[in-house]
Amino acid sequence: MKSLPLARALALIVPLAMLGGAYAFQFIGGLHPCEMCWWQRYAHMAAIPLALIAYATRGRDCVSGLFTGLAGLAIGIGGAIGLFHAGVEYGWWQGLTACSTSPTGGSSTDILNQIMATPITRCDVAPWSLFGISMAGYNGLLSGAVALLILVLLLRKGSKA
Repeated sequence: MKSLPLARALALIVPLAMLGGAYAFQFIGGLHPCEMCWWQRYAHMAAIPLALIAYATRGRDCVSGLFTGLAGLAIGIGGAIGLFHAGVEYGWWQGLTACSTSPTGGSSTDILNQIMATPITRCDVAPWSLFGISMAGYNGLLSGAVALLILVLLLRKGSKA
């Protein structure tokens, strides 16, 4: 079994799934992201075009492997931010003290009304957990594991497509 195609697939599917889950929790579940949640999303957003470039260059294994590795690195960075965020939620260390609001524009009255209507989202409070693990914790665990798997797949002998 060739490992580069599997690494490439993971590098694309995982960030799409993680972002899909995050947006589902936001828009269906009503859980608004904090600043550190956005940082995790940005890393996964960066991984997607890198993985797409890896697919576009799959005829050139070296280039495709490079972009797959970069996508894996972005996934790993998202996971590291998730683990840091989870530590903040569990009170293991200090995190951000600011809360997130995102006014969209308009007059000063419109912006003030938007800010006042926006729910305060704290980075040190987990809005959801399953088995005692928050969304940030799951992101950290899953993304970290997938990033390591991508690295292992890329380093295996015979990883050519």
